[in-house]
Amino acid sequence: MVIDCLNWKSKEPTVTCLPPENPWKLLELRRKLINACQPNLLQELSDEMASGAREPWQQASVTLHFSVSYPTQWGQSILLSGSGALLGSLQWSQARQMSCHHEKDVLVWEATILLPWKPYYTYKYALARQKDDEVAPGANVHGNWVIEKEDAAGERTVWLPEGLQGGDLVEVCDTWVDKAHPAALMASAAFTKVLFAHKPQIRNGHMTSLALVAPAPGETVLRLAVADFQLDAAEVLLVTGGISQLGNWQPDQMLRLTETHTPFWEAELRVPYSCFPFTYKYAIQTADGLVLEVGEPRLASLPSSASVGAPTVMVRHDGYFRRDRHWRGAGVAVPVFSLRTNESVGVGEFLDLIPLVDLADKCGLRMIQVLPVNDTCVYGTWWDSYPYSTLSVHALHPQYLALRELLAEEGQQLPHDLAAELHKARRDLDGPEVDYEATLAFKNAFVKKVYDRYGKGTLQSSGFQTWFAANSYWLRPYAAFCFLRDIFQTSEHWRWGCMSAGTEEVVERLTRPGGEFYGRILMTYYVQYHLHRQLLRASEYAASRRVVLKGDLPIGVDKRSVDCWTFPRLFRMDKSTGAPPDAFSPTGQNWGFPTYNWEVMAADGYDWWRSRLRHLAQYFTAYRIDHVLGFFRIWEVPGDCVTGLLGYFRPSRPLTRSELEQRGVWDIDRLTRPYITEALVRQLFGAERAEVVSATYMLEDGKGKYRLRPAYSSEAAIAAIPLREDSPDWLVREVEETRAGLIKLRQNVVLLPDPEDPDAFHPRRQEDVWRSSALSKLPALQAASDMLVCGEDLGFVPACVPPVMKELGLIGLRIQRMATEPGKEFNNPGTYTYLTVASPSCHDVTPLRAWYESDPDRAERFYYHQLGGCGPPPPVCTPDVVRAVLQQHINCGSMLAVFPIQDLTALSLQYTTRPASAEVINDPTVSKHYWRFRIHVTLETLLADSDWLSTIAEMLVLGERAPPSALLVAAPPPPPPPTGIGTRMTRPICTTIML
Repeated sequence: MVIDCLNWKSKEPTVTCLPPENPWKLLELRRKLINACQPNLLQELSDEMASGAREPWQQASVTLHFSVSYPTQWGQSILLSGSGALLGSLQWSQARQMSCHHEKDVLVWEATILLPWKPYYTYKYALARQKDDEVAPGANVHGNWVIEKEDAAGERTVWLPEGLQGGDLVEVCDTWVDKAHPAALMASAAFTKVLFAHKPQIRNGHMTSLALVAPAPGETVLRLAVADFQLDAAEVLLVTGGISQLGNWQPDQMLRLTETHTPFWEAELRVPYSCFPFTYKYAIQTADGLVLEVGEPRLASLPSSASVGAPTVMVRHDGYFRRDRHWRGAGVAVPVFSLRTNESVGVGEFLDLIPLVDLADKCGLRMIQVLPVNDTCVYGTWWDSYPYSTLSVHALHPQYLALRELLAEEGQQLPHDLAAELHKARRDLDGPEVDYEATLAFKNAFVKKVYDRYGKGTLQSSGFQTWFAANSYWLRPYAAFCFLRDIFQTSEHWRWGCMSAGTEEVVERLTRPGGEFYGRILMTYYVQYHLHRQLLRASEYAASRRVVLKGDLPIGVDKRSVDCWTFPRLFRMDKSTGAPPDAFSPTGQNWGFPTYNWEVMAADGYDWWRSRLRHLAQYFTAYRIDHVLGFFRIWEVPGDCVTGLLGYFRPSRPLTRSELEQRGVWDIDRLTRPYITEALVRQLFGAERAEVVSATYMLEDGKGKYRLRPAYSSEAAIAAIPLREDSPDWLVREVEETRAGLIKLRQNVVLLPDPEDPDAFHPRRQEDVWRSSALSKLPALQAASDMLVCGEDLGFVPACVPPVMKELGLIGLRIQRMATEPGKEFNNPGTYTYLTVASPSCHDVTPLRAWYESDPDRAERFYYHQLGGCGPPPPVCTPDVVRAVLQQHINCGSMLAVFPIQDLTALSLQYTTRPASAEVINDPTVSKHYWRFRIHVTLETLLADSDWLSTIAEMLVLGERAPPSALLVAAPPPPPPPTGIGTRMTRPICTTIML
């Protein structure tokens, strides 16, 4: 059909072609063409319409009946909001509250709305409850409603054919999609932009519409819609059912659906009212035959509500195709700093991720998980090797810069003198572990030499200018902070005098072009630009090879950070984050990071978090939330503490003074002050020293009782008891014992006063408060990007955490040796649910080999109970043991099985020559641990080891985490003639081992 779109009022004609079955699109296209060619005609058209002229669609109305099933709890409602004022303009504060009724054991929510006809309406659903006085403002509060969760299908669209008569009924039957649905997770960038990106994408598919012609009396036009992300390129969706239009369940008479917009498939058919109700199912046509979806058949029936008549059009959005098994994959976990290649200098670099991607792709691993890569240069010492103490949540760490590529954008190579210097440093810094200080010192000096010679050209390039314009909001404050840190020789910005507040005025003064310090500012820009380019290059390469890069989101930021300098209102600077006492740390943990002022963050919709995640999404399509429990409740420690014992959970409802008094607890001071008796002092310090200690550090507080002197009333003051550097060993030991004993006395309290309310006291567990806390924060993080979100949920896990994680579709972490069931020593990977990442170890625990060999008795129990071994257990963790453990994880039901690179290299004897203890990344029991682990073989060596690669590929194919084609990619060359004993055993430990 050829349409003269601008013939109206004898204007210049512009023609286009449209299929005759889509006339409703003409109206919208006509307006677009008018706007593109002669924008002034829009006003003329509006004036004429206002004077009485009407398009046909403006004279009709249509009744839409929406229904969706959801098992709400008491006090919950389902809200409907859509495009247009009558549907609430997609704003939850103006949404319609649906009504509900039971259909047998199913709770159905419905709403009937008379709307003016237009080609389509968009709409969405949410689970909500009425706001009460106790609910604080936040991102999930909209008018009188608190949104608990939204339908994971997001904004839906119902298309309305032209020709509907006034009052015609369109029945819209929807299937609620939970975020925890496996298929819903596949809408994330990890799948759409990486894992499934190789598949053909349909964006504007065409489906022949029967609804353009009014159905005959006694029938309706039924539109079926279903989605599936996992279809291969040659596969199609079909539908079959108990009516003739669907082939009466005959395989050769199924109705084929049309892919209208990946991953959605649709079909239309006319169905007499007399055929309702009927059952149906979807099927996939594969190269090997038909595959029916699992579960009971779906049921199509006419509206049961007495107030709703027979529909002219019925639309059934059936959610996702019901598969019996969903996508499962595997990955490798390794810090970037731990990588080693022939080109890296002293530490792993961003461009070293490229050969790691090749390695992963070659053996069927589809994910690379790294630790945080942000700048941590707070102290200027090896303490900065700690990757979770961020100086900036946006800036990248300079240690990851590949110096050899600094001139690549200009198409140049390093001059001979610099290339020689780089070659020498590569050799000198190529140690068994990272020498953080030496490596960073060399890189900073080297990049300055390159910058001095060639930096001007880079800064004048269009690429830099574009990047700077998009990133100046964080880059300028970061550069100013780094300059002041170097000038004052400290990152403690509260000691910077008139510069101690990171105001826009201060930032502008320091970063103004042409200013006194502008050269040093530009140097910072230069380094960050090259870091950005290199990480982006690695990320794009990974996506091209269908390998997901998974980043890490630290729970805290350092007090000495750009963010705390620039946005102090977002943080509680006089408090610290940590973890409560547990089996791993009897005095708890004090991480030293300020806690968040969530109330202030919520006021602007968590803009700081959203900015942080949008920035992260440039490089990663999945990320791990470090200590996700902190979004439920954080262990907040007073600023004058050095341990975590005197902390309390925030948020919580503390005990009040009146509650205590009503229960006969009146001596509250006794319960909140350290309880110190003469007997306790003697017990801690011994009879000989008790008198000296009490006289020096305490005051008498009644007969046989003491209180700490004001100068020693806090943990920080006690820890600061002076000791000369040249003190003899006996004195050092005595002072350390004194400090430890006094801290124990300081911690001997029953209740902890709330620092902001003198009549409130901690602790108390608050499952309902923590659930609400998480639901007000985590959805905002999820909505900030399309990355796949995982949460590190290890440790002391409140009962409310697993249900909320599942509700939000957050993927948890399971470590085999950290049992989640009471009374169990180990987890059984065979019981893991889909929404988990299965790992034998992680960076916060010892690798598999070191763990197995550190405790023979525990290793024996593990060998027999978990691996089903027979005979004496191996005294060391042999490749056979490693393979058995890894195969258990590969075979489990978790969505992802992620293996530290140390556990993968342990599959080969030739890679286990170094002590197992040398492969530890972090020791959480050491407050200032040196993060310096580096793999002892190059990635080039691993890439050339086809035997090792094929072993991994075989395991993945056996566990159905990689296709059989992975074996061809990783296949070794023809074996050489036998030479004796091989380098690795690949047979099972014994015939009874459980894989």
